[in-house]
Amino acid sequence: MPFIFDIIEKDKIHSVVPLVQKLNGNIDSDAVLKQRFSEMITQNYECAVIYDDEKLIGVCGLWFCTRHYSGRSVEPDHVFIDDGYRRQGLGKDFFDWIYNYVKAKGFEAMELNTYVSNSASHKFYFNEGFNILGYHFLKKL
Repeated sequence: MPFIFDIIEKDKIHSVVPLVQKLNGNIDSDAVLKQRFSEMITQNYECAVIYDDEKLIGVCGLWFCTRHYSGRSVEPDHVFIDDGYRRQGLGKDFFDWIYNYVKAKGFEAMELNTYVSNSASHKFYFNEGFNILGYHFLKKL
């Protein structure tokens, strides 16, 4: 059976928490992530997912906005595909699906952040035609 790419329904958003925890090394508890996703889903956020039959194997948050320098823009966030499904071209297929989805919604640019230590993602995004535009800074308050 082929993989299914879709936007997860808002009432099922908490099902992505285990994959996001794998991406972030379980730095946040289930309760914290569930609270954050409950809030995120009420904002300009959607979550693209990959299913292998009924098993959730991939996730990519999508933040929609308009920026003065890029126009209508979408930011992929917390992109993760389960280990057993990597290196099969699934990431490329997933992003092709996402590109078509966001273009159909009228968005014209995509920008993202990736962890400095995640060199495999850097290679993937370079191969997808992304360029480094700047640095991302974070200060916890």
